[in-house]
Amino acid sequence: MDMDLLIAPIIIFLIIVAPIWLILHYRSKRQVSQGLTEEEFSQLNQLIAQAEKMGNRIETLENILDTESPEWRAKHEHS
Repeated sequence: MDMDLLIAPIIIFLIIVAPIWLILHYRSKRQVSQGLTEEEFSQLNQLIAQAEKMGNRIETLENILDTESPEWRAKHEHS
């Protein structure tokens, strides 16, 4: 009788859940293996360029602060 209780959920799982799970799994694997799309690659390059600009701006601002207020780093670390 205990076996009868397990058969129905196992059959439902094998007929409905397992195929959907496999389809979604292999679809996501295929998308990953294809790599970045042209649009994603373009967006990535734009983000890299923006990050480099921001890095340069931060460096410039730090240099200005070092010149105008040399103790700014010590004040910031104690906050």
